[in-house]
Formats: sequence, C-alpha cells, structure tokens
Amino acid sequence: MKKILFLATAFACTLAVKAQNDDAAKPAVPQQKVDDVIKMNVETHDFGKIKQGVPVTYDFVIKNISDKPVVVENTWASCGCTTPEKITEPILPGKTTKLKVAYNAAAVAPISKDVFIKIAGIDAAKSVHISGEVLSTEAYETYMKEKGEVPAPVKNEAAPAKPAAKNASTPSISPAPVKNNK
Repeated sequence: MKKILFLATAFACTLAVKAQNDDAAKPAVPQQKVDDVIKMNVETHDFGKIKQGVPVTYDFVIKNISDKPVVVENTWASCGCTTPEKITEPILPGKTTKLKVAYNAAAVAPISKDVFIKIAGIDAAKSVHISGEVLSTEAYETYMKEKGEVPAPVKNEAAPAKPAAKNASTPSISPAPVKNNK
C-alpha cells in the first residue's frame, strides 16, 4: 500500500513540474511599451509660482511614433485638483495631439502632481508630471514686485463694459446731467 501511495504522489509531482516547464518553454510574446508607441514633447512641466485661485493649464503634446493609429483609453491625475482633458480621437501615425492639463490652484502649497495616459493594448500607463508653487495673493504680489513685474489686475466681472469706439455710423448717447438738489 505504501508503494502505491508513493508512486501516485511521485506521478502527481512529476505532472505538476512538467506543466510548469511547458509554460516556460513557450516563447514569450514581447509586450509593447508606451515609449515604443508615443513620444511626449516634455515629461515634466513647471508652472513656477502662481497666484492662489487662478487656474493654470498646460498642453502636453503626444506624438504617435508607431505605424498604427494609437487610441488613448483614459487619462487621469493623482489628485482631484488636476484635470486632464479626455482625448477622444485616435492619434494617426506620425501625427500629434494635445493633452490639456488644468490645475485649479485652490490651495496655497507646492504643486507636485502626476497625470497618467493609458494607451489601448499596452498594460502600463505613461505618466507626465506638473510642478510649481501656489502663493497667496499677498505673497504673489510681493514675488512679482521683487521680480520687477507688476501683476496683472484681476478682471472685475461686475464692472461695466467700456463703451465701443465711436464711428460715423454709431450715434453718440450721453447720460443726462444729474442735478444736485442741495
């Protein structure tokens, strides 16, 4: 009885080892890499110092360096404060497209965010990086003065629009004078 049990165990082990060796003997299909299919204009963009509450954007340029159309399955960021636009059209061979990445600049803090690009048929995603520093309004104005630049005034949406330039075909309308009853 011991001999039968020993032979059955040896047979099962031999089968298991053989099954593993058969998988190893098959030639591995080389997995295509993202860098074999697309090329980025840059992999990192530094926004520098930006003012809190003023969103910024950057367009990463993606070039298809393969001989087939490339489909971008998905784009996502490491944080909700960073938003990459979805690329909907395939990138034809030799052509480029732009990946617009927006950062909301809501919090005063250093910026260090990753954006990921998933290409159809490739397991690994490509990552690009944005960096910079968000400054408070006061700190930003101080920074700009030290740099020798005057910060652009923030548009006041409630302010009335400037009147259009006068030309010969546009009648001029002036407000009526206001009397002071004092």
